[in-house]
Amino acid sequence: MTRALRFDPVPGLPMIRPGDDLARLTANALAQAGLELAGGDIVCVAQKIVSKAEGRSIPLAGVQPGPEAIRLARETEKDPRLVQLILDESTEVMRQRPGVLIVRHRLGFVCAHAGVDQSNIEHGDGECALLLPADPDASAAGLRERFRALTGASVGVLITDSHNRPWRLGTVGTAIGASGMGVLDDRRGTADLYGRELKVTLSNRADAVAAAATLLMGETTERIPVVIARGVAPLESDDTARSINRPLEEDLFR
Repeated sequence: MTRALRFDPVPGLPMIRPGDDLARLTANALAQAGLELAGGDIVCVAQKIVSKAEGRSIPLAGVQPGPEAIRLARETEKDPRLVQLILDESTEVMRQRPGVLIVRHRLGFVCAHAGVDQSNIEHGDGECALLLPADPDASAAGLRERFRALTGASVGVLITDSHNRPWRLGTVGTAIGASGMGVLDDRRGTADLYGRELKVTLSNRADAVAAAATLLMGETTERIPVVIARGVAPLESDDTARSINRPLEEDLFR
């Protein structure tokens, strides 16, 4: 049987503040839109509202840059305080050039600026920067349990973010947190249509769903931070988004 996928944007969420109950706000917005969660749905939540709810906004006035941050700030033409936050969130600087600082995030993936962002956040009396959630997989698991308590539906949750990819222009949605869905579909050892054994086929289901959801979320003023994905084939797994990171010993480009 051919499956169909459906992605429903959830409009009407308010601007998120520290301490907000994202699951309840989402459930309220779903009800107002005439939608409801069903078992097996995947709730895709933009990282930015998770970070806001978890109080990950940092005033730059309180950041004291060190010597390495000052040096890199000169090379990248960035605010030294912002560079210090990037270094604090990273385990390794991979590449730098004016305007760009590529690092290995403490969560294990490689990205620009460690996900530290200043767009679409309140800056108050001074400049602020928003960090990624401290533990996006735990954030996803917490939201999943909260959705179950509020709606009775057993859903999966993805925390999404937009990342660049080597050798490709533009950003795509990726999953930095996951709970309740198999993030990887390992077909190695099975056969193709002609009986040939598959040696390397490993599908990244979480990033594929996150990328589709991000098309609806948008990147600027759309104000759609939650999308419901329906019809994703169930795949039992305890994997989290950390499972997606390629092991360092397999990284051919370090």
